[in-house]
Amino acid sequence: MTEVFATPVGPVAAPPARRPGSVRRTSTILMTWPDSIFKGTRLHGRCRDLLTTLDGEARVLDEQELLATVDLHRTITSISSEPAVPGLERLVSSRGGSKLRGDLQEIVPQLRSSGAPLYLLLDDLAGSSLIAGFGWSRWIDHLPELADIRGKTPLPQMQGICSGFRPGASSLNADGTLAMIGARVAAVPPLVDVSDPLGWHALDEPPQMAMQRARRIDVWREGRRIEIDAMFRDTCWEPDGTEIAVHEYSLTAAADFESGIVESIEATPRVLPYVECPGAASNVDRLVGVALGDLRAEVLNLLKGIDCCTHLNDALRSLAEAPILVEKIPSDH
Repeated sequence: MTEVFATPVGPVAAPPARRPGSVRRTSTILMTWPDSIFKGTRLHGRCRDLLTTLDGEARVLDEQELLATVDLHRTITSISSEPAVPGLERLVSSRGGSKLRGDLQEIVPQLRSSGAPLYLLLDDLAGSSLIAGFGWSRWIDHLPELADIRGKTPLPQMQGICSGFRPGASSLNADGTLAMIGARVAAVPPLVDVSDPLGWHALDEPPQMAMQRARRIDVWREGRRIEIDAMFRDTCWEPDGTEIAVHEYSLTAAADFESGIVESIEATPRVLPYVECPGAASNVDRLVGVALGDLRAEVLNLLKGIDCCTHLNDALRSLAEAPILVEKIPSDH
């Protein structure tokens, strides 16, 4: 019997209104190729924590930036941050894959333990460097140097790595290599709600060819529970200037305030490239009973292979700092 998968519901029109007595973390990583794709990807990240008080006042709690370059093999060739972090340069030569998490723990463990905005950006280097190529792939017909590589790159073996590449998926050839069928995409509205420009940190005007990963995590306390409303979106700009999403999810979760144990969690697929991709979302309830602070490890333990979506996993892992964010809300809130 043919398996039926949910249909993504489409991109969100605007972020929700900021709640009084909440913290909103927003992050973006803008991927560009100022010296051509053959000379590597430039990644400029920003992350900000914004408190909204009970009377509606907006107060920036923390804001950090990351600037890195990676080569065609996703190896970090330069890296810096603002404010500067001693020892960060030791990440040069680390590769944007799963091993990068171990390097981060060895070199800058204090950033993870403190829930620093910079840690979210550093952890996102792996995923951002992985998806960056989708941005320039939309320009192959417009740039001669890209047209020259059409059909010359061996098709990667993808079968089994995620829900979208499950055996027999429409995204795959019979031999398990990637089928060039074209990803399903959707035009998206701006991240920033014009009625609340403070709802996002400052965003750079992108060059014509660029890709961006964006996250929003709203955290607040409701009685004995930590409540979370989050989203993430991967977009690029088409040659005609249209911004399109290739990945987008909404997430909601609730956890016990004292223990941090997840009591409920739901992922809503909004934009995904292949028919089978939404199959991962129904598995997130495996995280019920896991402490929020353990999500960075436990998501990878509990959601694997065709039961997972690589990008959804990263979105779920980014909720690990929610207990630290909620502690930033003053006790009288």
